[in-house]
Amino acid sequence: MKFCSHCAAPITMKIPADDSRERHVCESCGVIHYFNPRNVVGSIPVFGNRILLCRRAIEPRHGYWTLPAGFMELGESTSAGAARETQEEAGAIVEIGPLYSLLNVPHAEQVHLFYLATMTSPDFYAGEESLEVALFHEQDIPWNDIAFPTVKQTLEWFFADRAAGLFDLDTEFSVRSRDILPSEKI
Repeated sequence: MKFCSHCAAPITMKIPADDSRERHVCESCGVIHYFNPRNVVGSIPVFGNRILLCRRAIEPRHGYWTLPAGFMELGESTSAGAARETQEEAGAIVEIGPLYSLLNVPHAEQVHLFYLATMTSPDFYAGEESLEVALFHEQDIPWNDIAFPTVKQTLEWFFADRAAGLFDLDTEFSVRSRDILPSEKI
């Protein structure tokens, strides 16, 4: 049972007036408690023709490889959050480019956003949430050890678009987007 953060009374599910969806509503004080998806923001850090990946030091998926990413903080933009996460997890300073992929993960109550990013130098180190960090050529990506479907999908799109020359001439492209299904858990 959930309780109201305003008056500590129990909250129940019902459709409030002027709404069309069930919400958590306090029967005592009438406050509607909204629970919304969390944004995960990250980058695709590129140095030369290599991609920077982090091996996770935390759960979920401890020991698996990922793009640097994490939960967006209040008071920051999605791009600022992506740059911060890259610095925190990989010790890399990046210039954030355009939004590249947006993946909905409804079963995890998340939305994952990845930005193209250029590393300003080849300097990087493993942050607290990373066991190690490394630059990879496409053929060396540890595909069987990728932590999350959103990361795998983003990398697959990135390498296909790079092979097609979409990044060579600053060609405009659409943000890549799709829903990740519960059955796609790695």
